[in-house]
Amino acid sequence: MQEEPLLINRKNNVVTLILNRPAKKNSLSLELVNILLKALESLAADDQVRALIIRGSGDTAFCSGFDIRSLPTKLSDNVKDKLKTLNPVEALFNAVINFPHPVIAMINGVAFGAGCELTICCDIRIGVKEARMGMPPAKLGIVYPWKGLQRFIQTIGLKSTREMFFTGRTYHGERLKELGLLDYLVSADEAESYTFQMAEEIAANAPLALKGTKRVIRLLLQSNLLDESSIAEAESITEAAFLSEDLKEGQLAFLEKRSPEFKGK
Repeated sequence: MQEEPLLINRKNNVVTLILNRPAKKNSLSLELVNILLKALESLAADDQVRALIIRGSGDTAFCSGFDIRSLPTKLSDNVKDKLKTLNPVEALFNAVINFPHPVIAMINGVAFGAGCELTICCDIRIGVKEARMGMPPAKLGIVYPWKGLQRFIQTIGLKSTREMFFTGRTYHGERLKELGLLDYLVSADEAESYTFQMAEEIAANAPLALKGTKRVIRLLLQSNLLDESSIAEAESITEAAFLSEDLKEGQLAFLEKRSPEFKGK
């Protein structure tokens, strides 16, 4: 019997969402993304929910990213069709960011690509000492969408964002805190209790104060938006990368577990 891709645990006013694809390192399939969206919508309307925890199942991965095998290797003539598989992921990020109450990411293992950005969308990030995080788009020939880059800049700052996206490095240990990717670094044995205790502490506070404060913070972060022409330029750059030979080579090299040979076209 196939396991459910998302597990939901509720205790008092705290709900834990567990990404449950351990064989795939809890990567985001389109099915899982859609289930998460529905769960977040339902929980957002539940007045009994005061704090949310997101984690991965097992002890090796939070989320290894979007399942690259779901991305098309042969691209159609219509750019929107090429990019449509990413739209639900963007909707997921927005749902986490706009969730009315505080969201805590418990990073219990690897968090790469979309999995790393998912943690950035959370309000607080707690990671185990074995956690590894990174953003590999440059190694795959991808220009990351401007909204994602903006989220990283807002959360970890311009300096850390530049290093992450220019090098494509994998980070671990104290460097995760130095970059701002983690707020707390704890042992694997105490991660679950530490995270839940913080969630309970948050949930014990006044609901209206929590919701109001989170909303105002969100409004403050939205004050520096790109104008229409800049958005069009940023999106055209991303679309051009999705049409490139380098993207195909990056995907193929990833699947073949070898270093890519990019040609810049």
